[in-house]
Amino acid sequence: MTEALAEAVNRLHNIKSAQDRLGVGRSTIFALLRSGELRSVQVRSRRLIPEQAIVDFINRLDQQAV
Repeated sequence: MTEALAEAVNRLHNIKSAQDRLGVGRSTIFALLRSGELRSVQVRSRRLIPEQAIVDFINRLDQQAV
C-alpha cells in the first residue's frame, strides 16, 4: 500500500469509529447519513465516513449554536 493510499484510508471512519468520534449511537449515524447531514462513501459493501465529513458536520453544529 502506498503512503498516500494508507493516509487516505486512515482518514476514513467505519460506522463504529464515527459513533465514537461524534458520541452518538448507530441509529443516529444512519439517520444522519440518510438525511444527508453526514456524508459517506461506499467501498464495495462498506459504508465509510471521511474525517472531513465529520469535521464539516461538527462545524455546522457549531455555527447553528451561535
